[in-house]
Amino acid sequence: MIHIPTSTTRTPTTAACIALALISSTLVSSATTYAAETQRQLWVTNAYGNDIHVFDVSTFELIRRIEVGPNPHGISATADGKTVHVAIENFGGKSGELIWIDTASGKITDRIAVGPKPNENECTPDGKWIYVPCNDGHYWIVDGEAKTIAKKIETGGRPHNTTASADGRRMYLSPMGSPKRVTIVDVAAGHKVIGEIPFTAAVRPPAISRDEKRFFQNIDGLTGFEVADITTRKVTHSIKHEVAEDKKSVKTRCHGLAVRPDQAEIWSCNVEHHVVHIHELTSGNYKEIATVPMPGRIYWLCFTPDSKYCFASVRSKQQIAVVNCQTREIERFLDVGREPKRTQVIDVPIGD
Repeated sequence: MIHIPTSTTRTPTTAACIALALISSTLVSSATTYAAETQRQLWVTNAYGNDIHVFDVSTFELIRRIEVGPNPHGISATADGKTVHVAIENFGGKSGELIWIDTASGKITDRIAVGPKPNENECTPDGKWIYVPCNDGHYWIVDGEAKTIAKKIETGGRPHNTTASADGRRMYLSPMGSPKRVTIVDVAAGHKVIGEIPFTAAVRPPAISRDEKRFFQNIDGLTGFEVADITTRKVTHSIKHEVAEDKKSVKTRCHGLAVRPDQAEIWSCNVEHHVVHIHELTSGNYKEIATVPMPGRIYWLCFTPDSKYCFASVRSKQQIAVVNCQTREIERFLDVGREPKRTQVIDVPIGD
């Protein structure tokens, strides 16, 4: 707080300095508030189309549709919300692409070729490193500043998913197929492989706790998920979803797993039974506490950072289900493109 003297003998120089200080303080405060303004957006990749849909989470209005190339699959974003990376799977081509999108304008700023049919990429918070799983048994590591391929890590299988620790220091690589394991990489140590977590079957969608103590995996053959202790690199729990009697004869699989940001629950997509299963995380028993019926086949889900909403991709309906996390009811559906899969909520700076 600036104290203004009450003396009538104040000199013009003193008055001018005080006025300047008040103006400067106001300008700095306004600039800080202005720069801090963000718009919470939901980004959706339409895996069998050529576009991305972007929605304003506060109104659920469509902001823009961005044409990016054939079969956009994976998506990651920098922590400042200014840049999005999308993996272009390109079903009909020999190689895929990684593209950079400026979130303010929705314009593609860069694109480079990567390996065949890239899937779910992930980046460090600053966007310096981007890990891209490709269908050649390798994760391609992209230098996000130089826009070049820096290294490849061979995992075998069909590289499919990438998970970053909260601080971005480690990447967890989940390839489908025979490896049946997750590879752990130290990003800062030259992308060095520092360990593996074996699971009991081929790994599918993963999730991680914010404290980086537990790793969760949907796996083939289990209607549920497995839980691993990251420190010991061992599976500690195999969790089966409660399946309704009339669904037990229907063959299904789980493909979509996410920890709610408040760390209270984990949600899992049961594809062919058209239901999301919700398990608690606080007791260590992972008890199923609720389900959310869906109108079709579901692949992938994500949350808003405040744990208010979950967004589930109902790919067979070309829609995103907006679920209220407190009532566990679907509030609305968002119409998107062909076969929506990956989604991400991004706080985008506005007015810069």
